[in-house]
Amino acid sequence: MQVPQVYFEDIAIGQSASFAKTVTEADIVLFAGISGDTNPVHLDAAFAAGTPFKQRIAHGMLSAAFLSTVFGTRLPGPGAIYLSQTLRFKAPVLIGDTVTATVTAMELDPRRKRITFACTCTVAGKTVIEGEAVIMVAARPVEA
Repeated sequence: MQVPQVYFEDIAIGQSASFAKTVTEADIVLFAGISGDTNPVHLDAAFAAGTPFKQRIAHGMLSAAFLSTVFGTRLPGPGAIYLSQTLRFKAPVLIGDTVTATVTAMELDPRRKRITFACTCTVAGKTVIEGEAVIMVAARPVEA
C-alpha cells in the first residue's frame, strides 16, 4: 500500500498520529542483538529480580523507536527527516505491555520547513516516555 506524500503545508499545529505495539520477548531479544545493548536488566530474569523493577524491562530506546515509526509512516510519513529528539523516561515498559507512541505538531517553521512535535509513549494511559522532536518535511512542489 502506497502512503500518500504529506508536505509541510499539509500539517497544522495540533495535528497528531499514533502507533501502538505490544512488546514481546522476541522484540527485546532482537533489539538487544541489533543495538548491542545486552544489559542484563533486559535479558536476565534473575539479575532483574534484584533491581528496583523486580523483573525484566524493555529497553527504553525500543519504546522510543516507536516514535520513529510514527514519523516515518504516519505523520509526516515517508520522506520525513529526523533532526533531533529529546526523551525523558518516566516508567518502565514490561514484556506484554502495549506501548502507544503519539506525536503532535506543536510548532511550524515555514522558512526552514521544520516541525517541532510533542512526543509521548504511554502504556494503559500512563506516560512512560515524553519529549520533543524536530522533523524536516518537504515543501509542496511549485507547479510550473
